[in-house]
Amino acid sequence: MFFNVAWHSLLNRKYAVLLALISVTISIYALLGVEHVRHEAKASFSKTISGVDLIVGARTGQLNLLLYSVFHMGSATNNIAWESFLELENEPNVAWVIPISLGDSHRGYRVTGTTQDYFKHFRFGQGTTLQFKEGRPFEQLFDVVIGAAVAEKLGYRLYDEIILAHGLGQTSFSLHDDYSFRVVGILQPTGTPVDQALYISLQGMEAIHLNWKDGVKLPGRSVTAQTLDKLDLTPKSITALMIGLKSKVTIFTVQRQINNYSKEPLTAILPGIALAELWQMMGVMENTLRLISALVLFSSLLGLSTMLLSSLRERRQEIAVMRAIGASPLFVFLVIQTETLLITATGMIAAVAALTVSILSAQKYLLENYGVFIDSFILSSEMIIVLGSVLAGALMLGLIPSLSAYRMSLHHGLAAKA
Repeated sequence: MFFNVAWHSLLNRKYAVLLALISVTISIYALLGVEHVRHEAKASFSKTISGVDLIVGARTGQLNLLLYSVFHMGSATNNIAWESFLELENEPNVAWVIPISLGDSHRGYRVTGTTQDYFKHFRFGQGTTLQFKEGRPFEQLFDVVIGAAVAEKLGYRLYDEIILAHGLGQTSFSLHDDYSFRVVGILQPTGTPVDQALYISLQGMEAIHLNWKDGVKLPGRSVTAQTLDKLDLTPKSITALMIGLKSKVTIFTVQRQINNYSKEPLTAILPGIALAELWQMMGVMENTLRLISALVLFSSLLGLSTMLLSSLRERRQEIAVMRAIGASPLFVFLVIQTETLLITATGMIAAVAALTVSILSAQKYLLENYGVFIDSFILSSEMIIVLGSVLAGALMLGLIPSLSAYRMSLHHGLAAKA
């Protein structure tokens, strides 16, 4: 009964109601969008690396080490000697070690020099291993494996030839054009920075720098492919290490040993703790966005309440008719509250639908350009709580026009009796 009366009353004021509905929908869309993107981005951050107990680099802050070794952002302050890598690899508590060498790029994407252990031991998400969409790991000196986003964005396929560049710029004029690399593998999408990189062997990384000194290509010097086969291409240094331990109990012991390493200054960090600190640093921006969205929503619901309140003067006759046919003041109160409920609920449905379509449209772009996967399903338990809070807030603000209508109808009732 309440819904039927409220629905027809809203139809009689369809233009004003439509404007209020659009305002409510946009504000709920903004609030849900911020909350969902925040939750998914945090989940994406936490799933970036899994199964790696320690990340080791030259002495630096843990966030800097995490950013350049995992997220391919920034640069290392120094390198790690190859002898230190061998010593750490032979530690009794160490199960495996993945060496990483950085510094080169290809059309804006980072190049990572590593070993086949990277594809064997690196994990993301809930311990998910890297899988190949096409091809295999690198085996030859000038083989390269590329991430899914690189293949998609640059249109590369198996056996394409590519030239790497020195440095990390989007556009580089310092090319390693003495040798070309052949694409032998394309990784499955992971939704992590793995998709945004190219992977070559440490020996391949060493080979392309034989004719270089201090970041400059030496003129008149070249090394033929036949000569490369006879050279020792063991690197003198690497950028970072990812370590897996035989027992989690020894994490802090090994971390302390590495931090106190006497042969060179090293830093060992726990990826999970570093990720939590990184997200905590973003908390101010996150809370600011949430506050802005909440204020927009509040102002929109307040506008809805104001619209219903201002319409009461025009609805005096409508309320008088309802009282004349036997409607109680409580009935009038519930009709106004039902109108608030209908507008807010409709706005919620429209906002959820619009946000789902927006995420589906932008999902691929966000994954390819930012390495962030946003799930299009937004009705999680947290979001349902948010929607419930919005509805409760709308009904509370709806008390203003509802109580005014209640007093108005009560006045009409008393006047009729007199």
